[in-house]
Amino acid sequence: MKGDGGNVNALPSVRGPAASPAPAGQLDLVDRYLPVWVLAAMALGLAVGRIWPNIGTALGLWQVQSVSIPIAIGLLLMMYPILARVRYGRVQEVARDWRATGFSLVLNWVVGPALMFALAWAFLPDAPALRTGVILVGLARCIAMVLVWNQLAGGDPEYATVLVALNAVFQIIAYAGLAVFYLDVLPVWLHLPAQTISVDASTVALSVLVFLGVPLGAAIASRVGLARWRGQRWYDERFTPAVGRLTLWGLLFTIVVMFAIQGLSITTLPLTVVRVVVPLLAYFLGMWALAFFGSRWLRFGYEKSVTVAFTAASNDFELAIAVAVVVFGVASQEAFASVIGPLVEVPVLLSLVYLALWSRPWFDRGRGSAPLPPTPAPGGPGSSPGAGTGDRDLP
Repeated sequence: MKGDGGNVNALPSVRGPAASPAPAGQLDLVDRYLPVWVLAAMALGLAVGRIWPNIGTALGLWQVQSVSIPIAIGLLLMMYPILARVRYGRVQEVARDWRATGFSLVLNWVVGPALMFALAWAFLPDAPALRTGVILVGLARCIAMVLVWNQLAGGDPEYATVLVALNAVFQIIAYAGLAVFYLDVLPVWLHLPAQTISVDASTVALSVLVFLGVPLGAAIASRVGLARWRGQRWYDERFTPAVGRLTLWGLLFTIVVMFAIQGLSITTLPLTVVRVVVPLLAYFLGMWALAFFGSRWLRFGYEKSVTVAFTAASNDFELAIAVAVVVFGVASQEAFASVIGPLVEVPVLLSLVYLALWSRPWFDRGRGSAPLPPTPAPGGPGSSPGAGTGDRDLP
């Protein structure tokens, strides 16, 4: 990410094969050491949960209808600036790419759940509670943090919004049925022990509404209302850069809260944590590689390939945790296993952001790179600074 007063959302975009990571000397202190801040937030959360377990317990119990209020606040701060920059006038245009959209939906709703089911049974055959928690993570497709990874890796922001919205709809329709199928029906067909489960569809719908609906609604209202009131140029050049830093603080706050809630359990059961980490690590790496290189083979171009890859590899851990807590209890091993999801996902996907940016010259040199759409003139309808590709250079 190039430095602009430390603002991750006010960065110039880079197009074409010539794009390359910026020299470290051009980055501000915050952007240059982003992995350090993320790891520090994880360590802080674990320390708080370990040293002051009452704080973690209080944060975990601060819920409304099974929705964690602290996590909801963090995700709102994290997602709103990104969604506020999206040019919603382009959404209809990018949604017409049925090949990329179809490939993404198949990865998310057919390949992803099946792969996590297989990995959970392969690595946790003797631990049904942990296995159930891992499968619940695989069934919950990402509708939140994927926007951060997509922005950092230079994916298409409008296309990411389309995929996130589609996943939200499918989540409401399909999550409960998929949970019953993979935990109760499919094991019986395969002559494996089944886990009877009942998931309330309202829990899923409420999670989607809070974690996606609220920031998306606020972002659309901002773009329509503020741009009309103060002008498009003021909105693009003054407002979105001003709120841009909220993304980083929201990300770090969310990480601290998540790890504080389960810090005591994670630090006192290291071997159990390792057992859960192994299938999750294989899942995140496998899904990202399949989506990224599959997209390149299908000639989607770098920006869409990045978006498809991070959408496929990310998971809605907030929903998985909420379902595990509601169905099995806050102190259950199912809930514990679901909490390990972000413990693995955050550092792995942040590392994959760097891998994606490093591979871009090779990617663009390949014959599979598709032509990029024209960028609207600055200040024109639906335009925003740096919104051509959403590309962000990292060291």
